[in-house]
Amino acid sequence: MKKLQLLCIGLLSVSTLYSQDISDALRYSQDNIQGTARFRALSGAFGALGGDMSAVNVNPAGAAVFSQSHASFSLGNQEINTNTRYFNGTVSTNDSNFDLTQGGASFVFKNTSNSPWRKFTIGVAYDRTNNFDDSWSAFGTNTNSNNFNNTIGSYFFDLAQGLRLDEISAFPNETLDDAYVNIGNDLGFAHQQAFLGFESFILDPENNEDDNTNYLLNVGEGNFNHDYTFVSTGYNGKIAVNFATQYGDDLYLGVNLNSHFIDYDRSTLLFEDNNNTGSIVTDVEFENNLSTRGSGFSFQLGGILKLTNAFRVGLTYDSPTWYTIQEETSQFLGTAGNDGEPFNININPQITNVFPSYRLQTPSKITGSAAYIFGQKGLLSFDYSTKNYGTTEFRPENDFTDLNADISNILTTAATYRLGGEYKHKQFSFRGGYRFEESPYVDGVTVGDLTGFSLGFGYNFGNTRLDLTYDKWERTDETPLFNVGLIDTVTIDRQNSNITLTLGFNI
Repeated sequence: MKKLQLLCIGLLSVSTLYSQDISDALRYSQDNIQGTARFRALSGAFGALGGDMSAVNVNPAGAAVFSQSHASFSLGNQEINTNTRYFNGTVSTNDSNFDLTQGGASFVFKNTSNSPWRKFTIGVAYDRTNNFDDSWSAFGTNTNSNNFNNTIGSYFFDLAQGLRLDEISAFPNETLDDAYVNIGNDLGFAHQQAFLGFESFILDPENNEDDNTNYLLNVGEGNFNHDYTFVSTGYNGKIAVNFATQYGDDLYLGVNLNSHFIDYDRSTLLFEDNNNTGSIVTDVEFENNLSTRGSGFSFQLGGILKLTNAFRVGLTYDSPTWYTIQEETSQFLGTAGNDGEPFNININPQITNVFPSYRLQTPSKITGSAAYIFGQKGLLSFDYSTKNYGTTEFRPENDFTDLNADISNILTTAATYRLGGEYKHKQFSFRGGYRFEESPYVDGVTVGDLTGFSLGFGYNFGNTRLDLTYDKWERTDETPLFNVGLIDTVTIDRQNSNITLTLGFNI
């Protein structure tokens, strides 16, 4: 059984203990509500419509549109296809998973008096807001030789520069496992990574004095073969407690109090080899595992106004989500080469590093909506939302000053456009939708724009409705292998296809 080791604060700044980056901020700031089949069939354009349990998670006023108490449950199958390009290598992968994506109920209480407050509703709705299941591989020969930045050695080199030799090396008679633990406890993440690089022979000090702070790489300049695997699992979910009301014939108001939770696990594995002149280290295997758990709170305020019997508009404010997050990591590093004689070193601490919890505040969001109802024949609906990802913030603020500054410079305001339509014929409904999401990055390529479409149909049995939808989205990302040193990117073309089945019924 692996040991658990808490990385304590000690005398140094706590910022040395954390290893977060911008991708972590973005992962928990984006939402992609999976929702009911009808919701997905209209590509989520439900802000001015309501009358659907997933619509309640977009605009809390939507619950007051229900004429009677309602519940629904949804099952979905997601298929992810990725194509990666890394220098001269291409890889295709395919994964699928099946799960409960939505469930909830809203209870309607009608006012029988002459008050203009016609009814109010109380409901609870669960929606999976993001699915973290993902896997991809990349391999190729990295020819981007520029001061050794095309080798994993540069990761350890960049973190080690400026650190004392006696702070990143094992003491006499101290095992590598114990040194890994003690350095992590006393000095933090960067020192721990530099220790791995030094003790695996990837790094050599310029001199062997304890106060040495300059290091050399034991690899020769040239090309490096890389084989990289990324696997992640988990999800981000939201449980909303909803309160909504109808005032007069034309106004609906609502509020959601949301409880959020994060369940995320990631494993990456890099194999590197080279036959460059002057290389002492010729083979490297580097594995990193991350486990993240978190909980948070947010609220939503929304309204829907009927301008005419056919035309209605909606407005929703989503507050920031305030998360508290806990992370654990484990690592393995193996090297092989020849330093006068062959060597093979494995540093495999049976240790799970438990980091101090931190807080994350995600951006707020504003959504404006409009819908036109063609009597009993169908409808058209449009949603526009905007979110400034540059306001994402890690806390305590003093411990993440540089990272928060990078976020404000690298991330930007992104808009989302959703369009949906529905045509009804007797008990049948035929639906379609389109959505477009702008990149949250200033450069527009680290995470690219997203485009998607949806098709679906439903059958109304009276008090029960069965809906089925197929939707698909595509996005291209430029993902760096590491956030320090080896930052060359993999181009990832993602295609995400979903089939969703929903059973809805009046209570």
